[in-house]
Amino acid sequence: MSLRGAMSARLARSRGRRRRPRSRLAEIGVGAVCLGLGGVAVGVPLLRSDPPPRPVAASVTPTSSGELHVASGAEKPASGKTEHSDDSAVAYFNKRWADRTNGRVTDIRTTGRYLRIYTDLPEGANNSRTALRLCERGLLYLESIGEHDPVVFVQAEFGENGNPVLANILGPEDRDCRVTHPEPDA
Repeated sequence: MSLRGAMSARLARSRGRRRRPRSRLAEIGVGAVCLGLGGVAVGVPLLRSDPPPRPVAASVTPTSSGELHVASGAEKPASGKTEHSDDSAVAYFNKRWADRTNGRVTDIRTTGRYLRIYTDLPEGANNSRTALRLCERGLLYLESIGEHDPVVFVQAEFGENGNPVLANILGPEDRDCRVTHPEPDA
């Protein structure tokens, strides 16, 4: 074989081995670092000592006159309304109705044209007489302040599902406070 042929054969063999084999120690090190970072990402939130914040439930102070006195769970019942309560809506409800239905209200809040009436009613009180009456009263309040596109939500006490809606009006086309549920697809 000539010198050139020998060099060609040698180069052909060496081309297959051009890659440097990876160091097993480097592979193990990278794997250990990844495993450690994954453990930290999962373990740190589990080891936190401070519990997640819980929502503060509202409560009602019953009175002999049937007036609505709103207080948050963090306040003493005699201390008054929450910082989010709509004072004019509470006053309107107290002035117009002093009955058991009004006594079920724990808070009234407005945001723009939306009126939310929070109650101590259970989650299963969908379309109950009390929820429907409160919805109608919410409509009367919004009408009294000149709202032409009213939206009212009557909501249950806080539970596993937050404050579920028990009755609602979703705008001027909605004429019934009943909550409807979509039909399941067939």
